[in-house]
Amino acid sequence: MSEHRTKYQEKVIKNYYRNRDAIALQKAMEQVTDLYLSEGKKRETVWARLVANLEKVGLPADRIEHLKAQDDPGLVAEELKKFV
Repeated sequence: MSEHRTKYQEKVIKNYYRNRDAIALQKAMEQVTDLYLSEGKKRETVWARLVANLEKVGLPADRIEHLKAQDDPGLVAEELKKFV
């Protein structure tokens, strides 16, 4: 089945993929805030989402594991400052 998109839809899709890393960075920064405020099971859920966005930003897996082991939102925020 062939998909037919309008020019507007094509433009939105292109812009999304062009800005995907910036979108992931923004989401990661928002999740650092959530990490400051969460505890217990909710904190584990926030970490899962945060790890996914840190990978999209381009942070190496070993650095992500280190940050997760430290479980310190301040360290994650400092790491994200490098990408801003």
